[in-house]
Amino acid sequence: MVTVLPDFAPPSRVYRMHGHTVLALCGEIDIATAVEVVPYLEAVTAPYEAHVVIDLTAVTFFDCSGLRLLSSARRRVAARHGSLTVVCAHAFTLRILALSGLGAVLHVVPTLEEAVLVAGG
Repeated sequence: MVTVLPDFAPPSRVYRMHGHTVLALCGEIDIATAVEVVPYLEAVTAPYEAHVVIDLTAVTFFDCSGLRLLSSARRRVAARHGSLTVVCAHAFTLRILALSGLGAVLHVVPTLEEAVLVAGG
C-alpha cells in the first residue's frame, strides 16, 4: 500500500511506502537544487529508527552537492538507529558514488522494490 503525503518543493516528493519514508528526487541535483532539498531531507531523517529510502531513479544530473545530501542523510539516520537505502541504476551517478567512496558505505539498490526489502520491509 502506498500512502501519498503532500508534495514538497521541487525537485522532491515525499511519501510513505510499506512503513518506509521515500524521498524521491528528480531532475538535476546540483548546488542550486540541493538547498531546496535540505529541509525535506532533514525532516525525513529526523525520526528515531526511521527507515528512509532516497530514490534517485528520476535524477538526470548528480554532482558533489548530491553527495553532500546523501552523506548528511546517512549520518543523521545512523545517529538515530535507522536505515538508509538509496535507489539508483544510473551509470553516471553510480560512478560518482563509487569514486567518492560513498557508494561503499551506502546501501545502493537498482529498484524501489529492492530498497523496501533492504530497509526491512
